[in-house]
Amino acid sequence: MFKIGRNDACWCGSGKKYKNCHLSFDQKLENYAVMGDEVPEHYMIKTPAQIEGVRRAGIVNNRILDLVGEMIKPGITTEDINTLVHESTIRLGGIPAPLNFEGYPKSVCTSINEVVCHGIPDPKRVLLEGDIINVDVTTIVDGYYADASRMYCIGEVSPEASKLVRVTKESVELALKEARAWGHLGDIGAAISQHISANGFTVVREIGGHGVGLDFHEEPWVSHIGTRGTDMLLVPGMIFTIEPMVNAGKPDVVQDDEDGWTIYTKDGSLSAQWEYTVLITEQGPEVLAR
Repeated sequence: MFKIGRNDACWCGSGKKYKNCHLSFDQKLENYAVMGDEVPEHYMIKTPAQIEGVRRAGIVNNRILDLVGEMIKPGITTEDINTLVHESTIRLGGIPAPLNFEGYPKSVCTSINEVVCHGIPDPKRVLLEGDIINVDVTTIVDGYYADASRMYCIGEVSPEASKLVRVTKESVELALKEARAWGHLGDIGAAISQHISANGFTVVREIGGHGVGLDFHEEPWVSHIGTRGTDMLLVPGMIFTIEPMVNAGKPDVVQDDEDGWTIYTKDGSLSAQWEYTVLITEQGPEVLAR
């Protein structure tokens, strides 16, 4: 599987000989592969320099979401949020990754109530008392990407909406406990789906988390429904998002035919999402953006 000479430079870019750097690591991966595990390729494992780059991007991404939290309230428009995100990103030395990505027209996604994800900011959409909104920010800093989203409750919301937002965040925190080196992606999906189901909600199946860091979307794909001990092995250096989309009703979704982006719950029920960018380390998960 790994064809590097012992005295060759290590694939991670450390400048060390392979035998003094990642040889034992790769041998461990080979042993897991022999036992039938799906193991990540080298390109899914970030180098120390790359990790530090994503970490810097995460700091900027978190600050932008903090600023959104400071200004969001009834009466503002989703375009106001877009303006804040765009201008803040530039001021903080970043680039808003969503802008012009595959034709997406704005710098942030704003998904309200029954919108599951990819809601497009609109100067005509005013936030109202009782709305719940997901603001999804992805920032590029010096070529590195960080991706996170938060839910915001606008004024006083219904008990169902409040519970949905809370339980969705709880599921991400439970998933973090499963994001351990030498565990499996299926452990993450199992933790999320079990908690969501126990609280009477459903998990969107078609849309998942993803690798991130050197590009907007990388491998692996991260399902939020899973079985423990299955799917790809989690190894130190992997960076990906955990971002369950949770519906109050059925899990089915539909895409807006006109804008080609906005995803809605099929039954019109409320939906919520929280997203973290997570680094796998030997010491446990590190949240790089939340």
